[in-house]
This record gives sequence, C-alpha cells and structure tokens, in this order.
Amino acid sequence: MSTPGKLTWQDWSRRPELWPGAWRGAAEGYRLGTGVTVLFYETDEVGVGPKWHVHPYDEVFVIREGRALFTVGDTKLEAETGDVVLGPANIPHKFHNLGPGKLVTVDIHQNDRWIQTDLDDPELA
Repeated sequence: MSTPGKLTWQDWSRRPELWPGAWRGAAEGYRLGTGVTVLFYETDEVGVGPKWHVHPYDEVFVIREGRALFTVGDTKLEAETGDVVLGPANIPHKFHNLGPGKLVTVDIHQNDRWIQTDLDDPELA
C-alpha cells in the first residue's frame, strides 16, 4: 500500500534559474512510490515544443492553456485548452505551440520513471 508523499516545486522543477516560476520539470513516480510520472511543460514561444521522441509506455497530454499541434506517428492533431491527447506506447510523437500566447501542458507518463528516446531522423521531422 502506498503512503502519502510530497514533492515540492524545487524537487521536480527543471532549471528554475532559467524559467523562474515556470511549470517545467518532472515528478517521477518512483519518488512518491507510485507508477505514474507527471511532466510539466510551458513555453511562451510559438513554434517551440518537444522534438520527435518515443516512450515504451503510453503518454497522456492535458492542455491546460493555449493551442498545440501534436504529431503522433502519421496523425496530426490540433489541441487547445481543455483537450486531452493520447500518445500510445512506442509511437514517435512531438508537439509545438501554435499560439497565440503561452502553451501549458501536463503530460502523464504511464511509468514510474521518465524513459525517453530522442529521435534525430530528419525524415520524421
């Protein structure tokens, strides 16, 4: 049985000196004793987002603010505030901010650790 736990913003935020107060980082499940990892992503830059990558588990994206274009395998999906997108296991995916304004997502990884393989294949871009 799991016990209650807590990670502070400083525990999970990534490079807070670069993005003060921004929601960027990962709360890996193993640190809380659970099988889910939650990533936080935020950018003000239109056209910017994670590049092609793949995970050996499903990933669920919750668009908290803004608009994004997701490419999951051969499928392109426009998503906006309140939408939820699935990136199935072992299917390459990427997304970027469509603007105008900020994009904020919460990305739920169905694993206790963040496992990601970045893909540099120009044919996939």
